[in-house]
Amino acid sequence: MMPAPIPLSLDPDRLFPADPATRAVARELYESVRELPIISPHGHVDPRLLLENKPFSDAANLFLTYDHYVFRMLHANGIDLHDIGVGKFAGTVDPRAAWRIFCENWHLFDGTASGYWLTHEFVTLFGISEEPSAQNADALFDQIQAQLERPEFRPRALFESFPIEFMATTDDPLDDLAVHAELAADPSFRGRVVPTWRPDSYINARKSEFLDNVTALTATVGAPVDSLSGYLEALRASRERFVKAGAVSCDFGVAHPYTVDMSDTELSSLYAQAVRGDLSPEAADAFEGAMLMRCAEMSVSDGLVMTIHPGVYRNHSAAALAEFGPDTGHDIPVRTEFTRNIHALLDKFGDNPDLHIVLFTMDETVYSREIAPLAGYYPSVYIGAPWWFIDAPDAILRFRSATVESAGFSRASGFIDDTRAFLSIPARHDMARRLDAAFLARYVREGRLPMSSALHWVHALSSEQPKRVFKL
Repeated sequence: MMPAPIPLSLDPDRLFPADPATRAVARELYESVRELPIISPHGHVDPRLLLENKPFSDAANLFLTYDHYVFRMLHANGIDLHDIGVGKFAGTVDPRAAWRIFCENWHLFDGTASGYWLTHEFVTLFGISEEPSAQNADALFDQIQAQLERPEFRPRALFESFPIEFMATTDDPLDDLAVHAELAADPSFRGRVVPTWRPDSYINARKSEFLDNVTALTATVGAPVDSLSGYLEALRASRERFVKAGAVSCDFGVAHPYTVDMSDTELSSLYAQAVRGDLSPEAADAFEGAMLMRCAEMSVSDGLVMTIHPGVYRNHSAAALAEFGPDTGHDIPVRTEFTRNIHALLDKFGDNPDLHIVLFTMDETVYSREIAPLAGYYPSVYIGAPWWFIDAPDAILRFRSATVESAGFSRASGFIDDTRAFLSIPARHDMARRLDAAFLARYVREGRLPMSSALHWVHALSSEQPKRVFKL
């Protein structure tokens, strides 16, 4: 006898406090922002998705193949990543078979943020009313497929229905931005989608592609690769192209948030070593730190908001990197220090209110010790939302508790979804709004804020704050 299906549903009061009186306040706060358009100023959705507007292919491709939150959990529980088509093997497996593996292991995601988001997507977008299982995997695959074939499930229709008011992508400095230009010029698309300048492999000399990248970059201004002035000119010219294409920010996934102020002579010597490939690890840190400082100078000039997110040990598994490639689920958080590392940059530019610097971390211990105090003093510094491994309900509440008492609400960036999974964007923003409502409801019930202030801040954190911080 087959087991009875387990219902899948969304509690209307999910993530709200258990206490009935506080829950009622949270419900009122959430209802005031529930329908606000989504502001997504930092993410990784490919703009081609919206330009081409093709139907999504299937459930496995949509929810499994590219979602490292999902397949890393399967791998941790003994699932062979070859069987679900991860990384280099994307498109090489039967999507229905991969989907069966996911459904058979649905309970691995109980309690996880990814399980929460997936439940939201399954229920709200696809009308799924049963938990995935071995018994219903094929039926759910077909149910999702039927929805994906409808015109209202094309990417542009979903963009409007979510609704997304603004979305930034993440782009290479040498990208010609033609996709963005075509999308902006298309009168049938009414959204605002802009690029973000991401120069990691152009300022981090440890990366294997550094020499090829800076060679191509300097060629754009007709300069030899070993010319520091040509290198800096090419970086500025690249940023100018992005600004003209609507970019509002530049994004730095640095090894450390280290900054150092160097003369042209000192930097020229390091750059020459970097091009020759003979920088020591310490010198590579110094070069990246000096370039982060130079990029801050450029932001003072061109207005691009700086987002800095260190604290990740990339590609922790050498075997997985070799077999599946990068970004396949084995990046791991590491301890991060900001106060000393970013001192040089803030000592020079921290009091400039026109420079906006958003600091991210995956090391929760630095929120109350370093990031909130820095943002609570320097006009240029804002607190980045919990990101990646700590983009989760309890971690977000801990984040608010760790930062508000010393920096208030005004120094926060607003929620940032940082996702490649397009369909998860509304689930993530809805989660953030519910958690802000829950946090503010506690303050109201404890007599720490009047309801009028709570209503102001729940709205500001959902809309006005990201617009202000990212200069929209």
